[in-house]
Amino acid sequence: MKNPKTAIIACKTVIEEMGELIPSDVEAHPVESGLHTKPDRLRTALQAMIDEITEDTDIIILGYGLCSMGVVGLKAADSTLIIPRQEDCVSIFLGSRTAYREALHKEPGTYFLSKGWIDAGISLLEELKGMEDRYGRERARRIMERMIQHYTRLAFIDMGYEEQEQYRRYAQKAADKLRLRYQEIRGTTRLLKRICRGPYDEEEFIIAPPAHVIRLEDFGLGISGKPRERTPAKKRQSAVEPGTNPV
Repeated sequence: MKNPKTAIIACKTVIEEMGELIPSDVEAHPVESGLHTKPDRLRTALQAMIDEITEDTDIIILGYGLCSMGVVGLKAADSTLIIPRQEDCVSIFLGSRTAYREALHKEPGTYFLSKGWIDAGISLLEELKGMEDRYGRERARRIMERMIQHYTRLAFIDMGYEEQEQYRRYAQKAADKLRLRYQEIRGTTRLLKRICRGPYDEEEFIIAPPAHVIRLEDFGLGISGKPRERTPAKKRQSAVEPGTNPV
């Protein structure tokens, strides 16, 4: 029996973390990083990619969680659409909603950084460099201080890959530059492996048949965005509030 044709759609940040976990017979389609802060643009970009490949693809897997509601409203006309029941990529890197909530409970004002973000050029340090080029050093510093006023630490998520030292040094430099306390958190590839290779079950994944429109309720959340008892989750915060990365 012929294996179903499968594709993964994920932002460049997550694609960088997946690396060799993606099977050779699975197509990978990277999407611009950072769109979780612009959910309408994210939804438009994802739907365009889904529409482009759905006719010739049996299974489409998204390397996204709820991501600021950016996946709500998506559908694949001719494919089964699989989405992890997670808030965002931080939740994926930490391995579960529970681990994500625990990390934020310990210190809500946390800015997370990982190899994938660094490789994709998506970080507050890069944002600061861009603002310095546009506005000058002093004005850029004032803007950045307002952006991160609720943050107290920068947490580097160590995914256990080899050659992490260069990424660790970058994260430490970013923490010093942004005047945040540096800390490391051990991540896990458990969910990344399951996204890339399965198995897929209803507990951790939305498994949507062709033409099903993704709803907030599919993530185990009520209409208000608050967690239901079966699959609790922390409501996604705005781009400049603690508990979410503002880039």
